[in-house]
Amino acid sequence: MSTKMGVKSDAMVSGDHFGETDSDTADQLLTSLGYKPELLRTRSTFQVAFMSFVLASVPYGLATTLYYPLVCGGPVDIIWGWVAVSLIIVCVAASLGEITSVYPTAGGVYYQAFMLAPMSYRRLAAWVCGWLYVVGNITITLSVNFATALFLVASVNVFQAAAGEDVLAGSAYQVFLIFLGVTLICNLTFAIFWTFVGIIAILITVLVVARHGRNNASYVFGHFEVNSGWRPGWSFFVGLLHAAYATSSTGMILSMCEEVRAPATQVPKAMVLTILFNLAAGLVTLIPLVFVIDDIQYLISLAQPVPAIIKSAVGSSGGAFWPAHPSTRARSHLRYWLHHRYITLHLWFLPRRRHSRMVIQIALGLIYFGSSAAFNAFSGVGVIALTAAYSAPIFVSMLEGRKTVTTGSFYLGKLGWFCNIVSVSWTLLVIPLFSMPTTVPVVDPSLVNYAPVVFVGFTLISLGWYLAWGRKHYIGPPT
Repeated sequence: MSTKMGVKSDAMVSGDHFGETDSDTADQLLTSLGYKPELLRTRSTFQVAFMSFVLASVPYGLATTLYYPLVCGGPVDIIWGWVAVSLIIVCVAASLGEITSVYPTAGGVYYQAFMLAPMSYRRLAAWVCGWLYVVGNITITLSVNFATALFLVASVNVFQAAAGEDVLAGSAYQVFLIFLGVTLICNLTFAIFWTFVGIIAILITVLVVARHGRNNASYVFGHFEVNSGWRPGWSFFVGLLHAAYATSSTGMILSMCEEVRAPATQVPKAMVLTILFNLAAGLVTLIPLVFVIDDIQYLISLAQPVPAIIKSAVGSSGGAFWPAHPSTRARSHLRYWLHHRYITLHLWFLPRRRHSRMVIQIALGLIYFGSSAAFNAFSGVGVIALTAAYSAPIFVSMLEGRKTVTTGSFYLGKLGWFCNIVSVSWTLLVIPLFSMPTTVPVVDPSLVNYAPVVFVGFTLISLGWYLAWGRKHYIGPPT
């Protein structure tokens, strides 16, 4: 069945099937895959790539998590960690692109895992993949909004009181109220260009003013300084959470399959192109900041070091107020994190409306009152779950010898095997890696990484619900 559909998709996306347009053939293909076309196909490859790039808001994601590579390896971890992870994600994007050229639906990895898996366990494969995708997006969206709240607290505190005290104490109730405001704003506004123009302006100012001078190139690209307590090699890897978090929206591009004219060819190309855009944007953000870092020991004592870096460089509290807007990154997840039309798991907690999803985020945010460390685990869990969800159809495709992807219009041949192996290996590394505490020894409960506890908890809920209900009633997506 999979092979037949793959052949059909390859022929139909050629654009000359009975003289019909790309949009017509794409709609026919979608119908053959079990879905009714409902969206207008108006986007080009570049539009999809640019929109995905903007929604991912990589500069913002890197700014709010700079603490991790700063404490785990310094400049080398910040710059080369970002480059390394970006190249790995290119392999993930290329691997998913191959599969998407065969199954170009907005159901993405959930639908692909179901179609590629053997009949005997395809329902379980789709169930697990769907759970990973939903949980990953819930936790990532939550962490984005809370990171924004913490970042705003740090930005406000560049304006210190007369006695040198912070303007905001950053108590639990203050952070939660700011988080509440951020969550509401993310559902109401969309300030993409304001965010990016502001970021570029600040980074140029940082390099030009550089009140304490600039570090030399050998420091920026070659200085390695471990302050995490881990051995140097492992410490470098632990710091990669920074880059992995910023690239966690990679698979969201698949949700645009029904908005482009020839999704079997356009979406795979757009996925790879987006990662290259992200790589460049990340370097443009990180390199200026590393050039003006002047006191790593002080910066790692802060949860959000970027406002302090900018203030030190420009010598002005007002100039250090970062204008990043969370809606750019969070809204991508809010829009694509759950397509109930596709992920029909019939789980009790799956919301059907945007406002319901917002209520879930706010409810989960209450965890911060109990333990900030437990909440911080959500960023790690989000990365682990999404990375695993992205690799699920890739792994299943490898098990079948990549037979189905050979029928697609984005088949990469032997290079595809390489990309698949890198993608799955990255997932196997991510699961234990981001379950580790950032620093050791762990002498305080606030330093504990609760990511494995949260991840195992969601896994048990998923398996329990499958055994209790899904095994008899869940039938998977339409085919």
